[in-house]
Amino acid sequence: MSDHIDLSVANLLDGLAGEIRSPDGPGNFTKAFNQTLIAEFRANNGVLIGELADSPLLLLTTTGAKTGQQRTTPLAYMNMDQKILVIASRGGAPMNPVWYENLIATPNVMVEINSETFPALAIPIDEPKRSHYFADVAARAPAFADYQRRTDRIIPMVELRRRPTSG
Repeated sequence: MSDHIDLSVANLLDGLAGEIRSPDGPGNFTKAFNQTLIAEFRANNGVLIGELADSPLLLLTTTGAKTGQQRTTPLAYMNMDQKILVIASRGGAPMNPVWYENLIATPNVMVEINSETFPALAIPIDEPKRSHYFADVAARAPAFADYQRRTDRIIPMVELRRRPTSG
């Protein structure tokens, strides 16, 4: 995996981010895009084609805080200090993404990276480590710095810590 996230898909992502930033949450375009991305990810063992081919993506499955239903979300991630980190940017919206609220309520999640699926514990990263990691993320992927400038909230970061599996 490259140390630099190629956000040449910035136009597409900005369009999606605009929809995601909506107080109503993701719209039909974003939901359809995510479902297509999830299907492609799973069909090709985590290998994507096209402009997202070099983007480090994982699938995060959380339990809905209100519904109790399983929800899968494709997310960019970074490996830092041998940790899997995700950023709850929601494109710089004033509110956290639903997946973040879900993992706060139920931190036991499933993670899919490439062809591997494993249980993980979602651990929000506290200050000052969050600021340290976020600065590194923003240097690699400047879109995240832009998202932080768009909002008054501090964008959370979460470590997805692999849990041992039985058997």
